[in-house]
Amino acid sequence: MAWFHPVPRKIAGHVRCLGLCHAGIETERSEGERHPTNRGLSERADTLVWSENATISPNYGRIESGIWWTMGPEKPSYFWELTTGTVLVLVLLLTLVTRVVAQGFEPPQRIAFQISTGSTTGTYFPVGQLLAQLLSHPPGVGRCETVAVCGPTGLIVSARASEGSVANVNAVDSGSVSSGLAQADVVALAVTGQGPFRKTGPAKQLRVIANLYGEDVHLIAAKTSKIKSVADLKGKRVSLSTEGSGTIITARAILTAYRLSEKSIVPNYDSAEKATDLLQSGKLDAIFYVGGTPVNLIQQMLDENVAVLIPIDGDGRKRLLSRQPYLSAHVIPQGTYMGAPGVDTVSVDALWITDLGEPDNLIYGIVKGLYNPANRAALMSERVGTHFIGLDAAANNATAPLHPGSARYFTEVGVLKPAQNIPPATSLPARRP
Repeated sequence: MAWFHPVPRKIAGHVRCLGLCHAGIETERSEGERHPTNRGLSERADTLVWSENATISPNYGRIESGIWWTMGPEKPSYFWELTTGTVLVLVLLLTLVTRVVAQGFEPPQRIAFQISTGSTTGTYFPVGQLLAQLLSHPPGVGRCETVAVCGPTGLIVSARASEGSVANVNAVDSGSVSSGLAQADVVALAVTGQGPFRKTGPAKQLRVIANLYGEDVHLIAAKTSKIKSVADLKGKRVSLSTEGSGTIITARAILTAYRLSEKSIVPNYDSAEKATDLLQSGKLDAIFYVGGTPVNLIQQMLDENVAVLIPIDGDGRKRLLSRQPYLSAHVIPQGTYMGAPGVDTVSVDALWITDLGEPDNLIYGIVKGLYNPANRAALMSERVGTHFIGLDAAANNATAPLHPGSARYFTEVGVLKPAQNIPPATSLPARRP
């Protein structure tokens, strides 16, 4: 093996290098100043050749320590100088790469993992961003050097805005995203192929990574609307949210339980942001919104004294809960929203979902990092809703089977008993193309 090195050339009474210089050769000096390592080196020598097994020929001369010089043209062209320098750099790089590969080093593989969330002004999107920040494990991130505080090495998690739960389930089921956030009642409909999923059929590959937190159903009414209960929505202009959201699924179930229909109101299907603007400008009477408390949009309307929270209670709520097992009675406590009293409502859990095709070790590593105690302070600083990313509730109300990677971790830490584990992947149907 040998490496080549350009040596100084005589130009205008000085010596300079034609590229990278040997450590013992100065880049510029007078013609008479000879460094010891240049002893016996001809001014016409163009290349230093290092070789442990070199032999001497008439056109070679020895400098010292196994370094030999070869003779070349007395006045090489500029093109030759440039080409020689480039070749030398490439040879050095190739040698380095060869040695690295020979030592068995491989750079970490980049693992892209997306989380489809919701509107950027809702609660899903910031939660998705938080997960991405905590779990991404690119090279050189100091905090990830702690064992299992991030996801697997090379993992890059990104949060994507979307219309909400229904859109997220469809995106995960179609394979267009790695994962998504969705309401438990929406996931239950997807698994059974009901509601908005009748056309596509049961989502047999859908899996739950974890139960993240509890969300509350908010019914917000304009102060001027004279709405005091769900029954008062009849004939009013009411926002049910967009068709891709989870809110519209729950809002329709609430209307049905209170013996109302979309025909008995003036429905609006705008996003929460636009619906808020319409209510504030007097063009809308009420808004349904599902989100982890506190919700900034709602606090803003309450602060501006243009809206009030309406209770979801009474016989209508009883009927609702009897028909919707994944909803539960809840109270938004006084003080959750500044200046607002406590209010009865219903809640639903937000699930992190994925596809069965995601590797078990990847999901296991993600869940292990998420529930690492070292991340608890960062999680609590962004807390929304109830039981926010708490390990005790992580496997609760999973309206689709747990992903094998999640089930493995929850079993290891005692959240699940071994008998509660899900069937092996081999017994499940293959993913639709």
